[in-house]
Amino acid sequence: MSGQPWKLIASKQDRSYRVFSLRTDRARSPRTGKEHDFYILESSPWVNVIPITPKNEVVLIRQYRHGIREITLEIPGGLVEQADTPEKAAAKELHEETGYRESAMVPLGKVYPNPAIQNNACYTFLAVNVFPDGNQEQDEKEDIEVLLRPLPEIPRLIREGEITHALVLAAFYRFYMEYERGYFGANT
Repeated sequence: MSGQPWKLIASKQDRSYRVFSLRTDRARSPRTGKEHDFYILESSPWVNVIPITPKNEVVLIRQYRHGIREITLEIPGGLVEQADTPEKAAAKELHEETGYRESAMVPLGKVYPNPAIQNNACYTFLAVNVFPDGNQEQDEKEDIEVLLRPLPEIPRLIREGEITHALVLAAFYRFYMEYERGYFGANT
């Protein structure tokens, strides 16, 4: 019968890296009864933050991404450290990557980046009425440029392929779903 959970036979940690570890699961198909190995990337949860200023500008970041060897236009985000909640991590990433702080942090939901091979979730937050509050606190592996763009310009940046990061697109999708429902006021 399809649509049933697979029975887990065995699970073992293979290798661990700083941002993820590799796990091998052996599971039995409920349809065929056959056992198969599955390789899972385990990671802490991630966060994304859509920071909007009182002037209705989005604080964006531009940075080099080694996976695709290109510079991307994104929103702030990162890993949720063990001692942090997703909301606390969102506020921390916002400040570290941009030097901005928020008046309020509004949860917009979560997505699973790739549930076929990953076990983590990515939480999205709206940072309301952000303001500059000091310098960026980038780690030694970051080189981030901060840009401000009017909120109405975001759909064009997506359409024209300037914003291509899938999790950033998912974050803006969540934001615009709530925005269209009137969840946010005129000035967010």
